[in-house]
Amino acid sequence: MKPSEILIKPIITEKANAQQEKFRRYAFRVAKKSNKLEIKKAIETMYGVNVTNVNTVISPAKNKTRYTKAGFIKGRKPGFKKAYITVAEGEEIDLYSHI
Repeated sequence: MKPSEILIKPIITEKANAQQEKFRRYAFRVAKKSNKLEIKKAIETMYGVNVTNVNTVISPAKNKTRYTKAGFIKGRKPGFKKAYITVAEGEEIDLYSHI
């Protein structure tokens, strides 16, 4: 898989930003079929940093129900895979440079 296929998008939330500042840990949404070695290689090639640790989490799909005038609408949010990347001391990833 290409690095652009493995890394879908960075996760930018309050919790993720706090971990970036405190632990040098970045969160990314990644392809479900990718493994830790592929994720590490993709981060190192795309951002030019040394990765020290990769943790992955698979979030399950969730059922959602909404009440409208027409009645209940039932749907399903898809599951996804997240990767928490820890970079080496003194390095950082600039996620806001492409905005």
